[in-house]
Amino acid sequence: MDVILIPGLWLDGASWDAVLPALRDAGHRPHPVTLPGMESRSADRSAIGLRDHVDAVVALIDSLDGSPAVVGHSGGGAVAHAAVDARPGRVSHAVYVDCWPVGDGDAINTGLPADGADLPLPDWSFFDDEDLVDLDDELRARFRARAVPSPARVASDPQRLTDERRLDVPVTIVACEFPSGSLREWMAAGEPRLRELSRIRQVAYTDLPTGHWPQFTRPAELGRAIAGALPDWS
Repeated sequence: MDVILIPGLWLDGASWDAVLPALRDAGHRPHPVTLPGMESRSADRSAIGLRDHVDAVVALIDSLDGSPAVVGHSGGGAVAHAAVDARPGRVSHAVYVDCWPVGDGDAINTGLPADGADLPLPDWSFFDDEDLVDLDDELRARFRARAVPSPARVASDPQRLTDERRLDVPVTIVACEFPSGSLREWMAAGEPRLRELSRIRQVAYTDLPTGHWPQFTRPAELGRAIAGALPDWS
């Protein structure tokens, strides 16, 4: 199966490199995406918004035969969900890595500090302890060395969804920072950020205990978790 891998903020397609072997071993064809404005630190991000990232993924879906799966990490989950909304009849499965579908009108994160049109990787002190589990000093240094500022509007633009057939596309949540049981408890309690997830008709959960960046801290396990979530056909 073709598997489109959408990185979160500050990351390009190469951030999935250590995840790819497990997917290929399972017989899948991974397509890691470098989204617009993430090609280099010097790229012009001033005119790039969330929809530009969504449109890039939709164009990739359209270029592939069959019914690919989409995988979104962190903020890339919003992009994945909007791509499902744009092509609900083409996407076979959506996997959200330490994130969940962002609903219509919501944004990825309006609280991140911007520098003009750029959204640089904040100091580690900005993040919660749960984010940083297993991200040791070496991994933090490697992450910061490769980080590219994201377009600021990608994090603050409101999500736009129009096709309720998106709710029929099966979803798997790979829960890292918090166990899947907690997510289900919060959803049952009416947590607003999980309202869109509560509407999806078929949801499975896989627990992968680590911090917010499992592609760095537990990449092989993440690859196997994604592969295990996908339909058993190619």
